[in-house]
Amino acid sequence: MAELRLQTITDFAAPELQPYATMRRPAAHETQGIFIAEGTKVVRRLLQSTFAVVSAVLPERWLSDFAPLLEARPEPLIPVYLADKQTLEQLVGFSMYQGVMAVGRIPQPETIESILSRTPSPRLLVAVDELSNAENLGTLVRNCVGLNAQALLVGETSASPFLRRSVRSSMGTVFQLPVTNTRLLAHTLSDLRRLGIRSIAAHPHADGTTLARTDLTGDVCLVFGSEGTGIRPEVLAACDAAVAIPMPPTVDSLNVGSAAAVFLYEASRQRGRM
Repeated sequence: MAELRLQTITDFAAPELQPYATMRRPAAHETQGIFIAEGTKVVRRLLQSTFAVVSAVLPERWLSDFAPLLEARPEPLIPVYLADKQTLEQLVGFSMYQGVMAVGRIPQPETIESILSRTPSPRLLVAVDELSNAENLGTLVRNCVGLNAQALLVGETSASPFLRRSVRSSMGTVFQLPVTNTRLLAHTLSDLRRLGIRSIAAHPHADGTTLARTDLTGDVCLVFGSEGTGIRPEVLAACDAAVAIPMPPTVDSLNVGSAAAVFLYEASRQRGRM
């Protein structure tokens, strides 16, 4: 059981509190290998996960709710900083619904080999290319966990799913999803093809190939791009098929989170899981 070191604070001046003082600088957090979990549900899911926990900040009224979860952690000591919600909002510089936060450590990314070795067939993987919007990425992660995806492949041009806004938009489901970073997504998809895993690009301008007519019952990796630039040509070329969701002519495409939900639901439906 973890020992809790309780301390009431009025500022973030102490070095160990700098992650909370720099919440608007997520790139610095990624360099340090840490992330911010924000909100009661997200922090609760972090504490229930296998991710390492560095510290927590919360209004004292939440202490009784979170103390059992904190004390059940494997870390020998967890600093817990207490401050009222109004003080915390002044310190972070924006309005907070609950004022509950925690710092976790970003785990080492999994390898494709380790993911494939422990995921049963038929596999359902998801890859993202050019997806830089943190909220959209977090929503996509939530859809992955909710609709049976087994892992997320993050392309070299995409944002990290451990950015604060990504973690928040995922509602903490990112703690349940194996994640691997790819240096060259196009090469990774080619490697998957050699292993018998088809890559299916979600592409609004696919030539007549629609989602409902696409077989998703085998090992597949669904590839999603950004709403603005879509999937890069070299990544699209590495896919085995480009598939569209039929849309009226007055609508270009769905938000990437919505498109991912549709694709993942269809894959789960075809596999008899819906």
